[in-house]
Amino acid sequence: ALPISIFFNRFMDRFSEVFKAQNIVSGSYVAIKCLKSSFNNIEQVNSLREIQALKRLKGHKNIIKLIEVIFEESSGKASLVMELFDMNLYEAIKDRKNYLKPKLIQWYTYQLLKAIDFTHKNGIFHRDLKPENILLKDYHLVLADLGSCKPIKARNPYTEYISTRWYRAPECIMTNGYYTYKMDMWGVGCVLFEMATLFPLFPGDNEIDQMKKIQNILGPPPEEVINLYQQNDYDRKTMTSLDINIKGKGFEKYLNHCGDLFIDLLKKLIVYNPEERLSAKQSKMQMKNFP
Repeated sequence: ALPISIFFNRFMDRFSEVFKAQNIVSGSYVAIKCLKSSFNNIEQVNSLREIQALKRLKGHKNIIKLIEVIFEESSGKASLVMELFDMNLYEAIKDRKNYLKPKLIQWYTYQLLKAIDFTHKNGIFHRDLKPENILLKDYHLVLADLGSCKPIKARNPYTEYISTRWYRAPECIMTNGYYTYKMDMWGVGCVLFEMATLFPLFPGDNEIDQMKKIQNILGPPPEEVINLYQQNDYDRKTMTSLDINIKGKGFEKYLNHCGDLFIDLLKKLIVYNPEERLSAKQSKMQMKNFP
């Protein structure tokens, strides 16, 4: 194991705590993700979905690097040693008074799309895209926290309650686990909107309120999408939140400072029908038109 000296807590959630630490030999700093669960052996730790994904995605500069896995046999506790970044995207924008520069938004967008494209090409989708899971250091961006990821070829239904609510695709809300990797692209669109405007697009209080906020912006789902929900074990409670008479107000008015090409990209990501959403590869190709 690395000879380290732990400094202070950087982040905590239900499943882990993250600390900043220093290698006392080299002097370099790392992040230590201490898992709250207990394990019987190192094989059980190495079989974790996040570790398996990070090993498969190893080497991509826009996906966080796993340096080492530490297992303490006496306590059954495990930790992941990872490269350290300055902050996450949420921390970078939460107190800003002025918008990020358009060129910086484009650069962050391109790096995020590269990470998602590589993830999808390797048969994995993230399932929890949000600003807190995107890390920054200077102008370098990486995708992190793959604890909720899933193989693209796994069969539906998936876990119903997945992805932080504000970034959850409509099909994740409206069906009992029938969604695909295209849910990631909805999440990308929501993250990009928030990065550009400094506020979330769909900050719902619960699943029904989430769908109402989506409809307030996009209008009601098209009939073919409603039929798709109904064919795929739809959720009766959230189905009551659909309002076929509502007129969506759109999100373009919040993005006048971003340019038409950026708005067009978001319009092709934040759409009800997952089959109509751009893939990460298609989104990268569209960015080649950006000035």
